[in-house]
Amino acid sequence: MQKKKEHPKVKSQLHPRSQHRQRYNFDALIKSAPELATFVAPNKYGDESIDFFNPKAVLALNKALLKHHYGVEFWEIPEHYLCPPIPGRADYIHNIADLLKGNGSEIPKGNHIKGLDIGVGASCIYPIIGNYEYGWSFIGSDTNETAIASAKAIEQGNSKLKSSIEIRRQEQSNAFFKGILKPEEKIDFTMCNPPFHGSLEDAQKASLKKIKNLKGRRPSKAVLNFGGQQNELWTKGGEVRFVKDMIYESRHFSEQCFWFTSLISKETTLKPTYKILEKVKAKEVKTITMGQGQKISRFIAWTFLSEQEQKAWISQRW
Repeated sequence: MQKKKEHPKVKSQLHPRSQHRQRYNFDALIKSAPELATFVAPNKYGDESIDFFNPKAVLALNKALLKHHYGVEFWEIPEHYLCPPIPGRADYIHNIADLLKGNGSEIPKGNHIKGLDIGVGASCIYPIIGNYEYGWSFIGSDTNETAIASAKAIEQGNSKLKSSIEIRRQEQSNAFFKGILKPEEKIDFTMCNPPFHGSLEDAQKASLKKIKNLKGRRPSKAVLNFGGQQNELWTKGGEVRFVKDMIYESRHFSEQCFWFTSLISKETTLKPTYKILEKVKAKEVKTITMGQGQKISRFIAWTFLSEQEQKAWISQRW
């Protein structure tokens, strides 16, 4: 056994309101979800942990986290679909809350605050956390039939989510808001975790690099240990093209949404994205940085509402 690592008591890089700033309390998690016990064992430093390269162990940990922290009774995802790291997903939600708060004194909470999760995925993770933490309602959209069926099953399998989440199938593979938002329907924010690779080959190379960095040796093949389908991990043109297309389409829904947002995985994506936002004459643009472990992530937010229109929106809806 190697010398025991000294870990900080608080993961200070995570959002101050995050429930995941402490190290995993496996005793408490196992109490909430006994099936997790099978996968918990001392690691090489003597700390209780799981094998993060075992998809079944990661799935069991996620189930336990969702049950323990968010009261989720039912959560299953199909094999080979993206199994999201919960702390990072929660950070996006908490930072959206800060964005909505703006210069106000309170975060807008309640079912009347509505978000659109573009590419909700099989896990339905953002609506779950957003509803639990702030009481928000959500539209979750996706093009993938299996993901839609899974997200609907999660929504139906949790009584609290039934009246707060509506899953809608996106029939147009290249659309974001068309066919999803109804005429005159208003939402307070959108969120999206784009597929950021440009091809399967790029996704596999990134996975190999990640595993090599974590394990200290080159694996024989790429193992996408958190799973993921093609539409979840890669798209033609990568995230630059994806976000560009989203921004151009968002212009046509400028009066139906306060804040449009999207995660940006690669810092190099920011410069071309700013240029597009300038071209479409977005009234306000913000880049919010988030820290998760050694990784820095960020999302970009834009609105077409003037300062006066923003004030009117807040007074009418919040």
